Amino acid sequence: MRLWITGYRSYELNVFKKDDPKIEVLKNVLKGLLVQKIEEGLEWVISGGQLGIEQWSVEVALELQKEYPELKVAMILPYSDFEKRWQDDKQLTFNLLKEKVNFFANASSEPYKTPLQLKNWQHFMLQHTDQMSLIYDPEFEGKTKYDYNMAKKYQENHDYAIDLIDMDQLQTSANDFFERKSENDLH
Repeated sequence: MRLWITGYRSYELNVFKKDDPKIEVLKNVLKGLLVQKIEEGLEWVISGGQLGIEQWSVEVALELQKEYPELKVAMILPYSDFEKRWQDDKQLTFNLLKEKVNFFANASSEPYKTPLQLKNWQHFMLQHTDQMSLIYDPEFEGKTKYDYNMAKKYQENHDYAIDLIDMDQLQTSANDFFERKSENDLH
């Protein structure tokens, strides 16, 4: 099973620092999701390189390889020079992830020229995965709506599962996470 995982960009979640507690919660959610998928036969985690859910999912999947060495991780980007406009520290993090994944590629060898490259990348991702998981809530739109809408359209003619983790689920996960953390701090 090959899973495309995507979701909100870090700025859409108001996450601007590496030590934001929201990252720990989101990574915990991603870990739970991926462990469940591994138990269902997940072989490949495939994501883009966007700052936020995509990079965090790659980080979590790479960490899970210690426990599940059969798990493979791929980053596939819409075009070359994807990270070119990012700050140096964000480019460094991206490049470190790029070196650690089992497979890395650009859907287009050209730098960004047209929105068609993004559409072509979405088609590529849909055709090369069996299902999609998103940390996304249609009531709180972000750039992920384009991937979600394309997947919904694809789903009309293909057997393609789409799992959404919405804001209510994230809030419940955050509450549970911090409750467990405070219990552990007491012991």
